[in-house]
Amino acid sequence: MAAYQITREIHNDIERITYTPDQPRYATPLLFQHGMWHGAWCWEHWQALFATWGWTSHAISLPGHAGSPVQRPIRWCTLSYYLRFLAAEIARLPTRPVLLGHSMGGALTQWYLKHHGDLPAAVLVAPWPSHTLLGSFGRVLKLDPVGGLLNQITLTANASVRNPARAAALLITEGALYTPAELHARLGPESALVMFQHNRPWWSPPQRTNTPLLWLAGEVDAPIAEPVERRSAAHYGAEYGVIPGAGHNLMMERSYQATAYRIHLWLERTAIAWSARDRQRN
Repeated sequence: MAAYQITREIHNDIERITYTPDQPRYATPLLFQHGMWHGAWCWEHWQALFATWGWTSHAISLPGHAGSPVQRPIRWCTLSYYLRFLAAEIARLPTRPVLLGHSMGGALTQWYLKHHGDLPAAVLVAPWPSHTLLGSFGRVLKLDPVGGLLNQITLTANASVRNPARAAALLITEGALYTPAELHARLGPESALVMFQHNRPWWSPPQRTNTPLLWLAGEVDAPIAEPVERRSAAHYGAEYGVIPGAGHNLMMERSYQATAYRIHLWLERTAIAWSARDRQRN
């Protein structure tokens, strides 16, 4: 029997999935932010693991993703638009969370730290690079030139995941928790504008942050080259790790358990987990 409770709600048109352990160990919650095409559902396996280790966690779906209704036509959504919803969720929580962001969610994590300030800690999960996404455009176009052309014609990023084979080639490796068909069935539409906004003149990374950072990259990540991730982590002074044999969706790769446990141990080594536990005792 699971040692945690799962609740799902849609409030102000934003889907929120919360895992609450029966015996919480930490006062600091975790907040999971998904990337392009995904929703809160993509964190389900990690949320379950973290709950068994005593962490309360929340995952939200951005407007037009998964269970969150469309509030603006997807093709006109931008990173700054999405950031408003992430910032509102952080402000809603009674305790400032550890933020875990995947891919575009990793970009939103960087945007939050620049525009809104520090957090107890943040984990960047195969995130967009620190300075520019232009280099990754070339990798994706080389992988799927037809999809790249269709994206430009439609002003969306939908063509990049237009069928199970294309979605799998971009996001996962063989043996992932979801088959290509299962993954494709759960993905939704996405804006192309978000990718352009993570470049100059709209974006430049902060020179420093006081937030402890863990940066994780997949060794065989299709859209983002591992050396680019390594340089980005160095810019922030983040602790850096490469997950062997893993693709872009680290939270649903074969190594998902080991990767989650690595994050858990990193949090245990930081002051957040221990100070939070001390506050609970007091």
